[in-house]
Amino acid sequence: MTSASFSSSLSRRRLLGAVGAAGAAGLLGAAPAAAAAPSGPASGSGSRGSAALVIHGARVFTGADGGGAPVEAVAVGRDGKILATGSGSAVRRHVGRDTEVVDARGNTVMSGIHDGHVHPLGAGDRSLRPSLEGAETTLPELRELLAGFLADTGGADAEPDRWLVVEDWNPVGLLPTGSVPHHSMLDALATRRPVALVGGDGHNLWVNRRALDIAGITAATPDPVGGRIVKGADGQPTGVLKDDAQDLVKRHIPEPSRAELVAACAKVLELAAASGVTTMMDALVGRHELELYQALAAAGKLPQRIVPAIRLDAAQTKDPAGALAYARGLRKEFEGVRGLRFGMVKVFLDGVIEYPAQTAALLQPYLDGNGKPTANRGELYTSAADYGRLTAAFNKAGWQLHAHGLGDRAVRTALDGYAYARRVTGQRDARNAIAHLQIVDPADLRRFAQLGVAACMQLQWAAQDTWTMDALLPYIGPERHRWMYPARSLERAGARLTGGSDWPVDALQVWNQLRTAIDRRGAYGTGELYRELEGLSRSSVLRMHTAGTAWQLRQEGLTGTVEAGKAADLVLLDRDVTRCPVADISGTGVRMTLVGGRVVHDADSAAGRAAAARAARAVSGPRPSAYAAVHGGRHHNCAH
Repeated sequence: MTSASFSSSLSRRRLLGAVGAAGAAGLLGAAPAAAAAPSGPASGSGSRGSAALVIHGARVFTGADGGGAPVEAVAVGRDGKILATGSGSAVRRHVGRDTEVVDARGNTVMSGIHDGHVHPLGAGDRSLRPSLEGAETTLPELRELLAGFLADTGGADAEPDRWLVVEDWNPVGLLPTGSVPHHSMLDALATRRPVALVGGDGHNLWVNRRALDIAGITAATPDPVGGRIVKGADGQPTGVLKDDAQDLVKRHIPEPSRAELVAACAKVLELAAASGVTTMMDALVGRHELELYQALAAAGKLPQRIVPAIRLDAAQTKDPAGALAYARGLRKEFEGVRGLRFGMVKVFLDGVIEYPAQTAALLQPYLDGNGKPTANRGELYTSAADYGRLTAAFNKAGWQLHAHGLGDRAVRTALDGYAYARRVTGQRDARNAIAHLQIVDPADLRRFAQLGVAACMQLQWAAQDTWTMDALLPYIGPERHRWMYPARSLERAGARLTGGSDWPVDALQVWNQLRTAIDRRGAYGTGELYRELEGLSRSSVLRMHTAGTAWQLRQEGLTGTVEAGKAADLVLLDRDVTRCPVADISGTGVRMTLVGGRVVHDADSAAGRAAAARAARAVSGPRPSAYAAVHGGRHHNCAH
């Protein structure tokens, strides 16, 4: 072997040419709603034709069931599919004169990460505005930060009408603890500009008097469906708006230009590729987001496979026929966009659980912080009856439901709705899902398997920190707190576990997310959150974020495992995540990411180095004193 000898070099240009436009385009196009089992040779065998790429010297995590000999090499065909896997000597025969050959140096090759609940376009949009990054601050410190943002966003030239919109405000981060936001605190800034602080949890917005006046919000303004205008003892609005009430102000905030958004979104999608993400379910999509995906695809800036979940509001959940017509209309209009596959809708069942929001729906009331029950059980935005009828209509039409359910009452509502739909339609493989699952009543654990419901969990949050301890334990008590993110309990009950980041609600720290699912502490926790009870094995976590989520998205016949005949959606890492110390998983770097055999991230290229540097900064970025963007940083784009 001369020119085809095994080498550690990686040429992006040669690999792209070898795969060919037809193969890459075909595999990045729309996949069938239920992908058929892949054709092609069995693992370890295959055509004797030369491969476009061979990776050898690897520890391959195939993710497939069953044992067998260790896999140490993978060949990628010119059609963008996995040509063969097996020993180095077995795969070596697929090396031809123009095959690109990469030495993995004993590190892991595995399926790309499938993110089953994420908001990538929201991350792009958010990147265009200044951020408080979830910081805990005193009022003087906050005003100093905001004064700097005012100067940075136009200063005197921006007076009096340019909006200052600041992302990642921490709704429980105003010190001293227990301080309550009020518009008067923002009114004291030396500006006449409208000011809006967007809660990192996405369920809270804090604005000044000027913003309230622009929106026409007064003491007489009624709460919208699914939202609340917080008012003081005097009946006047305080400047804090919750859930759908945020739209009363947000509709007046000018949007960035399409060109600005496309450029920003392209950059964050590069970051996702550099983090090893190859498929994403965008969990909050409407026409605006679909038009952005259309523009990204047209510009060749859409590296991942995208399953858009079309968001239905509370009113639409009461009109299944109208909601189905709406979703079908968007699918018809945008289904030709390369890289998108339709078939999912998203519904919010409740809000968030941490103090002071406490809008997650609970079976038993919140406590007052001193162990005494209150009258508050949170907010349930859709009844089980309405959700069941909605689910039945969509499942019958071949669509899946994806529910935002944090509290145990919301989880039960979703399960009751799915049970109704199953009885009515007779379908046994609908693959509906519930996301977040912050608290699940133990009586409901087995229902996930019984109903075939995907348990989509964001386990980077499963650590001891301010959000899980200070802002929660006193308000729900230890008995319920023990059922926080019950991953292993769900697994033992037979549930299908799937994974998601909820980025940019939380930072895109893919490998810390996987590590935290194992040790329940992660890189930022102050302690373990029920590791002995709920921590998962390493192999379970890897499967959860690959094959498990591929199953949730109905593309397990196409991706999710490293097997001959499947699409070459692969990542090559800088360490062996199957054997390294668990704590070291957090710092994992991605050397190469392929989607459909096409390189979408190459850490040795100029663009790849820049994206890898951004990914490294995300991993080591600041998590202000309280694990910055977790439910006071959670659900920004889960918001409305």
